[in-house]
Amino acid sequence: KPQDSGTEELFRSKLKNIINLRHELVRLGELINWARLEAHFAPYYKEAGRPGLPIRLVVGLHLLKHIEGLSDEAVCERWERDPYMQYFCGEEYFQHAFPLERSGMTHFRNRVGDQALETLLQETLAAAHRAGALSVRATEAVAVDTTVQEKAIAHPTEHGLTLAAIEQLGAQAKKAGLHLRQSYVRVARYAAMKTGRYLHAQQKKRARRQLKFMRVRLRRLIRDVRRKMERVPALSERTVKRLESALGRAWHIAHQKRGDKGYVYSWHAPEVECISKGKARARYEFGCKVSIATNLHPAKGGHFILQARALHGNPYDGHTLKTALDDLRDLVGRSPLRVAVDQGYKGHRLTGHPHTAVFITGQKRGVTEKIKRWLKRRAVVEPIIGHAKNDGLLGRNWLKGRTGDRSNTLLAAAGFNLRQLLRFLKSVPYFLRAFFYALLAALLPVTPLPA
Repeated sequence: KPQDSGTEELFRSKLKNIINLRHELVRLGELINWARLEAHFAPYYKEAGRPGLPIRLVVGLHLLKHIEGLSDEAVCERWERDPYMQYFCGEEYFQHAFPLERSGMTHFRNRVGDQALETLLQETLAAAHRAGALSVRATEAVAVDTTVQEKAIAHPTEHGLTLAAIEQLGAQAKKAGLHLRQSYVRVARYAAMKTGRYLHAQQKKRARRQLKFMRVRLRRLIRDVRRKMERVPALSERTVKRLESALGRAWHIAHQKRGDKGYVYSWHAPEVECISKGKARARYEFGCKVSIATNLHPAKGGHFILQARALHGNPYDGHTLKTALDDLRDLVGRSPLRVAVDQGYKGHRLTGHPHTAVFITGQKRGVTEKIKRWLKRRAVVEPIIGHAKNDGLLGRNWLKGRTGDRSNTLLAAAGFNLRQLLRFLKSVPYFLRAFFYALLAALLPVTPLPA
């Protein structure tokens, strides 16, 4: 935990004495229950070994990253020169050097996993409730929709994938110390360049001939690597595991055809799926499906993301509704009374939520005039998704693997909620907020933290 020395230094002033304590980022740090987050993430640290960094510092960096929509490197640079960011992360004095390596944020995400990060999304909703920006009543009616979280990959082409397989498999073999007969990198690059030109000129027969040339060289390379692995039995277990993984992926790329189940669209991100969205500007998007839920009617702080989850396997939208409402119940503490969805959720067959009524756009049966009016607000979830993508990091995911997909979705939703909360804190006069906090502290009982 961050340690407060309680003493003043002769030549340095504390941060709280040199910054504006009415700044919205300072007040946001006061709203977040850091003690709860420290108790939640403490089991992921060990008593032995080098002392770990303060949990508030690492968690605060992730929250600031997704509030501003920055990369790991950029948020570290901003933190080093921004006193408000340092105060938000629990620093007592201004730090002139960054206290950890940039890779420490990656190690933290890998260590805690995506399930532990759900607490951050829940804490943003709790902070909005403490500030009066979000009420429990606002969660009675919600809008649910799905979108695509695109992966940070190049647009997949057959010749590009084959070239990547030749280059990566050859690099793995060279790293393992195998002397190959030929790497085929030079001829494969030339063939890939000619394939792209032929496709641009609509000369598809010539393009297929070059693609076949590349696939033949890839299969030759696979056979050569397997033969050399048998002749060098002194390879370590870790090296053999890496080579087998690379060989399996290269063999899959060499033999796959369009429409096959489990088609690999990227060498470094084989979990990517092709999702058809029917957009004129982009017929297909490559990533994973994401379910988003928001309050149908605006609260005092606007609209918040109440639930977010990355869904792999490209499921049908109607089959994702139960998972979305289960997550919403876990995060908010109650199931919504009314849910508005689009026509992609037809045939959802919702179970486990007996008091929840689901209304689909264009539905005629059981719809009154009042329901028709608020059902027109279903499209409010669309700009929420747009802001989460454009202002946050939901539009392009740079984290690795399926765990990275789920982690980025939860953190992007938490960042959107904190941006909404910052806007609310900036709009409400300070003396009204101070009076509200004092009144809230006097009325609400203090609940002890779990042991």
